[in-house]
Amino acid sequence: MREAENITALSELKPDYMGFIFWAPSSRYVSDTTPSLPASIKKTGVFVDASLDYIQSCVEKHQLQAVQLHGKETAAYCAMVQQFKVEVIKAFSIKDHFDFSLLAPYEKAVDYFLFDTKGALPGGNGYGFDWTILNDYPNQKPFFLSGGIGPTDVEKIKQLLKTDLALYAIDVNSKFETSPAQKDIATLSRFKKELYEL
Repeated sequence: MREAENITALSELKPDYMGFIFWAPSSRYVSDTTPSLPASIKKTGVFVDASLDYIQSCVEKHQLQAVQLHGKETAAYCAMVQQFKVEVIKAFSIKDHFDFSLLAPYEKAVDYFLFDTKGALPGGNGYGFDWTILNDYPNQKPFFLSGGIGPTDVEKIKQLLKTDLALYAIDVNSKFETSPAQKDIATLSRFKKELYEL
């Protein structure tokens, strides 16, 4: 998110989290200030291999409540980000398979995992991965599901929610945009309504 009017409109849909990208190469990069959000929405900063000082300064300047890490951050690095009193969400990219044993060092260093599609960019590639790979997810640490999720994925998500997987949140982005950082509020509203019709 980036535009104040669009942020206000999206806030009315009461998402649990709202993301702001602090990675300069992104077409959604936030270089200015961010508005205040309702208390029920966790303001989330998205970073890629950033310095700890940069993350800390963004947490303080923008009053972030969560940090999503999309680079090659180590477990030790994630643990240091936790000291900034924010939720830490560590993203892992999946394509045709994934070695879930790689997650073990991060168990105590993050609050949530995020599974995204492996692509040219650290995130926002606009296409999904084979969700059946998640059947091998070995533990109960809750995770965000991301990667090209769009309006047509409602039924697939509902099926996942019926499993024992520790699916915590759905992370949507590019499939609901009219342009980078500009969300289609009407489409998001329909998506949320359909998703809650369990």
